[in-house]
Amino acid sequence: MNTTPFITVEGPIGVGKTSLSKAISEHYQYQLLREIVDENPFLGKFYEDIEEWSFQTEMFFLCNRYKQLEDINEYYLSKQKPVVADYHIFKNLIFAKRTLKEAQYEKYIQIYNILTSDMPRSNFIVYLTASLETLLNRIAMRGREIEKKIEPAYLEQLSADYDLAMDQLEKKHPETPIIRLDGDKLDFVRRPEDLTKILAMLDTHLKKGVN
Repeated sequence: MNTTPFITVEGPIGVGKTSLSKAISEHYQYQLLREIVDENPFLGKFYEDIEEWSFQTEMFFLCNRYKQLEDINEYYLSKQKPVVADYHIFKNLIFAKRTLKEAQYEKYIQIYNILTSDMPRSNFIVYLTASLETLLNRIAMRGREIEKKIEPAYLEQLSADYDLAMDQLEKKHPETPIIRLDGDKLDFVRRPEDLTKILAMLDTHLKKGVN
């Protein structure tokens, strides 16, 4: 694991990953790594017909996130420059397992394992959760045209998939702490005191040092 701080923020669509990552980046003066979403040429078609466009969509995300992590390792982590990212590479498996056909998923896993075998792993994960109502409200507030096509049932299932994946990740990698935050109770965008609480939690983990 990296000796240089590498924090990842995760959670379902609309939970506030990028907002929190930016706040952490600004507070600690860490390099911010943001996932590529809008540049995916298949995403709009994916939300219209998940079965038809899932493989193209997931492969685009995987290849771009691999390249981002490769660059962030070369230009920052390897030079002892801390990083905070608004995604964890394992999220690819959450989406792929839900949307790909079995044969496609088997091929996808093989490619994923090859690409991520020597990628840097985060020191700890900040996991944001929220109710379906909160997620839908936040998605509506930010007004991204492409996200208007998301079905509530898909978003609800995605949240359940995230919970399961986090539990599995925690068992597989007990050395990587997961800080779980309830987005229904913590509004770090509108309430500065909530952000202060979150940063205090991060301070505790950072003071313990990274292994």
